[in-house]
Amino acid sequence: MPATKATTSRPSNHPLRWVPTAYFAMGLPFIAINLVSVFMFKDLGVTDTQIAFWTSIIMMPWTLKFLWSPFLEMYRTKKFFVLLTELVSGLLFGVVAFSLCFDYFFAISISTMALIAFSGATHDIACDGVYMAELDDANQARYIGVQGAFYNVAKLVANGGLVALAGQLASHFGAVEGASVELNKGAYTYAWMIIFGVIAALLVLFSAYHLRVLPSTQKTSKRKKSASEVGRELVATIANFFTKKHILYYICFIILYRLAEGFIMKIAPLFLRAAREKGGLGLSLEEIGLLNGTFGSAAFVLGSLLAGLYVSRYGLKKTLFTLCCVFNLPFVAYTFLAVAQPDSLWQIGTCITMEYFGYGFGFVGLTLFMMQQIAPGKHQMSHYAFASGIMNLGVMLPGMASGWLSDLLGYKDFFIYVLIATIPAFLVTYFIPFTYDDSKKKQ
Repeated sequence: MPATKATTSRPSNHPLRWVPTAYFAMGLPFIAINLVSVFMFKDLGVTDTQIAFWTSIIMMPWTLKFLWSPFLEMYRTKKFFVLLTELVSGLLFGVVAFSLCFDYFFAISISTMALIAFSGATHDIACDGVYMAELDDANQARYIGVQGAFYNVAKLVANGGLVALAGQLASHFGAVEGASVELNKGAYTYAWMIIFGVIAALLVLFSAYHLRVLPSTQKTSKRKKSASEVGRELVATIANFFTKKHILYYICFIILYRLAEGFIMKIAPLFLRAAREKGGLGLSLEEIGLLNGTFGSAAFVLGSLLAGLYVSRYGLKKTLFTLCCVFNLPFVAYTFLAVAQPDSLWQIGTCITMEYFGYGFGFVGLTLFMMQQIAPGKHQMSHYAFASGIMNLGVMLPGMASGWLSDLLGYKDFFIYVLIATIPAFLVTYFIPFTYDDSKKKQ
């Protein structure tokens, strides 16, 4: 085994001591900014338009992280950047919590979250780098399930447990469900300060823990490239991406496949939380946390596993359109919820479960397509990262406009519009050409 991967045999650096916590720490900032903050801003009286626009645009670093990932090789080790970004993100989340004390909290918290997004995206690069550098091929395959599971555990904890805890804390501080924002604002301010303080503390603790257990056997004997050399290679890699066969069609595909999701991502939680007289469902934070964190997460994992088995049995070319259809089930479910506004928590929970199952099942198709049809070639890893960035951009842009559109149309008409917006995804998926034949997998 190469020296750079020797730590896999050392008990103190066993992968189970650091892979779960490292990937939990990777998922926590992304979920906190992308999803949890939506509930917080809603409870504190920020408009849907502002919430959707700003919580979408600050996700830009996760879209563009491929631009600076090569430059991280020029300074220190990957472990150094993991520790630094966990500490910085933790401290910045503390700033977010403290900012809620001020009248102009929204400007402070959003600008701080933009910095957290850059730190979190850098953490993703460095953490994946540690994983690949410190584990040999066999161990990478062995612990890939652990990696993905604990990233999703972060979603369960943040979007489920912490959201529910925020509701309980708000009730403890005197919030009354259904009362005006002005009456409840003080209670929700204290509750969300505690929640974001908890997130801050967790990341700081992870940084301290990983200082001790995260392996770092990387050698620094290789010649470091200059910034200009790295820059030229990056430009050449991106240019080569656009020479691939069918690439313009593929770019349209990876953007349109998630177009409707981009519209709905920020509005769905706002709709669940909004009062019924405003067209929402009026769910409490505890109810949303239970549905998202328990049933939603289980459905997502089940959908992902079943999709993997389905594709492995029949091949991607024969299953991609079906995967696209299932991916769009959530938009039917939310249209039903917006039109019918059911009172039954079981009906609402069934629709939310359908949302997570559809996302888990259908997203497998897009991921595998980028891996098997777009990425292959000389710069496989870079081109996959670039394709992922374009995909995220395709979600971010409609997300920025979704709040304005929702306020303009109202929740019911908005979800009907989103349902219509799925049509381009069906068309581009049905007619998509495959560069690499996978027919051998059909047996």
